[in-house]
Amino acid sequence: MDYFDAVILGIVEGLTEFLPVSSTGHLTIVEKMLGLQVDDKGVTAYTAVIQMGAIAAVLLYFRRDIWRIAAAWFRGLFHPEYRGHFDHRFGWYIIVGSIPIGIVGFLGKDVISGSLRSLWWVGASLVFWCAVMVYAERVGRKDRSERDLTMLDSVIVGVVQCVALIPGVSRSGATISGGLLRGFDRVTATRLSFFLSIPALLAAGLYELKDAIGSDIGVGPTVVGTLVSFAVAYVAIAWLLRFVAGHSIAWFVPYRLVLGFTVLGLLATGVITAT
Repeated sequence: MDYFDAVILGIVEGLTEFLPVSSTGHLTIVEKMLGLQVDDKGVTAYTAVIQMGAIAAVLLYFRRDIWRIAAAWFRGLFHPEYRGHFDHRFGWYIIVGSIPIGIVGFLGKDVISGSLRSLWWVGASLVFWCAVMVYAERVGRKDRSERDLTMLDSVIVGVVQCVALIPGVSRSGATISGGLLRGFDRVTATRLSFFLSIPALLAAGLYELKDAIGSDIGVGPTVVGTLVSFAVAYVAIAWLLRFVAGHSIAWFVPYRLVLGFTVLGLLATGVITAT
């Protein structure tokens, strides 16, 4: 991987990490187009590491919220009178809601970085999850706000987030859909998706960091890809929050369908290979 590849992959990661179109699926497709071995451990690790740039963008964008929630959570650990505050509870919601993907990701790491990196999985998942997104928009009441969030909601959305370990599903597509199905409005579901992404992607990036740096990819392209991902993701976060305030996530379905069926068609005709 050279610096040109690193910049391209950083742009793709930043654009797609928080949109419900699957960043891992897009990275897998683009890596294949760049002639990279998509199931190579170094490439898989690189994909996880540059997600840390997107997480840094979340930390910066929501810095005031994160500081307020973290401060309330720590205060509540030592002062019982703070434990009834929503921000203290919200801190626990994010911690507990992140446990399912941590367990599933750790136990299934070999499958996730191996056989699931096939473009067959990417194409099929891009198509399949469209039905879930449309269903969530149609049946979701959208009458609950962030203050209505409970531990049960966070756990359920956290479990749904595990499905996004399959490339092509989309972590944000899964968590936003889960939030809508729990009756939350789109902005609340999207904010919850952002906050749940922090522990999940940060842990994955740190875990894979040694493999990315120790591979043939090296430190330079890894740093460049992460920085580009950060810059592009910051813009994407601001845009998505404005978009979902007045638009259905089903707007992304046609794009997912076209991309998914194109990938499946190219695979079926032998134009491209799955890995």
